[in-house]
Amino acid sequence: MNEKISLVRNAMLAVQRYPWEQGVCAQVLWEMGDTTTAVAMAHDAVLRQQEDGRLAVTGENIAVTDPAANGEAVWRAYELTGREMYRDAAEKMLDYLLHKAPRTDEGIICHNEVTFHEGFSERQVWVDSVYMAPPFLAVMGQCEEALRQIEGYISYLIDQSTGLLYHIYDTGTKRFVRKKLWATGNGWALLGIGRVIDTCIGSGRNDIAERLIGQGRNILDAMFRYQLPDGRFHDILDDSDSFAEGAGAMMMAAFIYRGICGGWLDAAYAPCADKVRATMDNYVDSFGIIHEVCGCPHFVDVGTSAESMAAYLMMHAHYEKANSCRK
Repeated sequence: MNEKISLVRNAMLAVQRYPWEQGVCAQVLWEMGDTTTAVAMAHDAVLRQQEDGRLAVTGENIAVTDPAANGEAVWRAYELTGREMYRDAAEKMLDYLLHKAPRTDEGIICHNEVTFHEGFSERQVWVDSVYMAPPFLAVMGQCEEALRQIEGYISYLIDQSTGLLYHIYDTGTKRFVRKKLWATGNGWALLGIGRVIDTCIGSGRNDIAERLIGQGRNILDAMFRYQLPDGRFHDILDDSDSFAEGAGAMMMAAFIYRGICGGWLDAAYAPCADKVRATMDNYVDSFGIIHEVCGCPHFVDVGTSAESMAAYLMMHAHYEKANSCRK
């Protein structure tokens, strides 16, 4: 492990966490092969599981799909240790998604239990959810449901003129809450789609994987039209007045390397990811904190975030795997 990767890993572990942060950080540790730390994070997600099944909940209990970001790490902890507490926790999380979570009229899982804006309903779908719930559904043998959820989110959020995804749509009022082509949001979508593709291929569901490969490639190709010379994107992809940031770019790069290693994405995409990787190394400070990314907690200004550190580690982990696959 090189020095910067080690610094970023340690900084990521020091960040205060909401459910999605715990989940994405635990997931990248699994993907890096750090199973010892990943189990410890999964364990804590189970300790903070709500009675209804939602994992890693701290503070207000409003998140619907975010807790499911912890699901795969918890299930892998069961597979590794054989401890029933992890199996039971993963199955409770799955039961929540399948039978308890609020859904739209079309059966697509909502992002939160409450609305954040006056005049809107609780039945909002967010692009973030493409990462949060479908990968866990697929790991638990629900590949068809994972596909249905992803395609449902895309149908609500797609901008037909660009092929990119808007951030938040309210299915109750039939209005967009945040009609922005958010770079990090499209990055979340790619990360989630990539994980489901790999799981479906591993499960012999190549039919589903092929559909998702097309969906992911469409978003990827659409993002390229807005890539800056250094590999990053504007925070709002089509708004050159918004700040340049690297989180969405690193998520995109991780998707590219994953696809190349998996054999479902052409290696010709690699230079676009390589550019991101070289640039973002410059934004890691001496403490391992990554700068010039969309910042926590409000994600409307430049700052720092747990998911940017996780994306950096995912990008490097899948870069190494892609190199090994090509040898």
